[in-house]
Amino acid sequence: MCGRYASSREPEEIVEEFEIHTALPPRIEPDFNVAPTKEVYAVLERPPRQDSADSEPEPAQRQLRVVTWGLVPSWAKDPKIGNRMINARMETVAEKPAFRRAFERRRAILPADGYYEWYEPEASRADDRPTRSGKPRKQPFFIRPRDGSILAMAGLYELWRDPTRSDDDPERWRWTCTVITTDAEDDLGRIHDRMPLMLTPDKYDAWLDPDNRDPDTLLGLLQPAAPGLLEAFPVSTLVSNVANNGPELVEPLPLESVPPGVIPDDLAEGER
Repeated sequence: MCGRYASSREPEEIVEEFEIHTALPPRIEPDFNVAPTKEVYAVLERPPRQDSADSEPEPAQRQLRVVTWGLVPSWAKDPKIGNRMINARMETVAEKPAFRRAFERRRAILPADGYYEWYEPEASRADDRPTRSGKPRKQPFFIRPRDGSILAMAGLYELWRDPTRSDDDPERWRWTCTVITTDAEDDLGRIHDRMPLMLTPDKYDAWLDPDNRDPDTLLGLLQPAAPGLLEAFPVSTLVSNVANNGPELVEPLPLESVPPGVIPDDLAEGER
């Protein structure tokens, strides 16, 4: 799964990368420990609001919006369901009721610096202090594009109408999102077996186009990252506490400071 990521890019940089020409949303402070229920940036396309029913429909506009991480389906009775909807599996996203309609018409790109995963070493190999449960302490890794570019995570967004708010309340609609995940490629799969799907620039237009509704075509756009595009390195366990934030969370740890056994052997060898 993808349960934590970093997003520190200025909105102007995101606007340039994704060729957005609409007004900027409220600014979000750089966040190096994005967790579920936090506000995040999402790139999406929506047609502009029509002045009347007789107006000619206009082409969809690419927008940068602020949404909440944790998708709340339009039919949900309780928005707390979003706490369990932070990820959508590629294998079932086109059929699962919670995601099916959003996959058909409300797709998004969630820009990130990279994401975190926790590697759980075998108890017999870890030389670190165990947790209270007796299991070895998990080692967090930060995974990002090797070239320093924006990680364009494939996602979905949804709008949920809050029945407790009046029609003229600007907060009556809640915008939420989820990250689509797939099996991790070989190297990263040694850390965790799932990873977010990333989109390359040549697929941005087709993925965001709300008129592109063919499931097979859309699923064909979702391919795991090519081997070598991403790099992974151990980072401080401070990231495990959502209260911690700051650029120090994505700083690589020197290998000599990491206890033996908490880094997969092939990744450790690759860093030496």
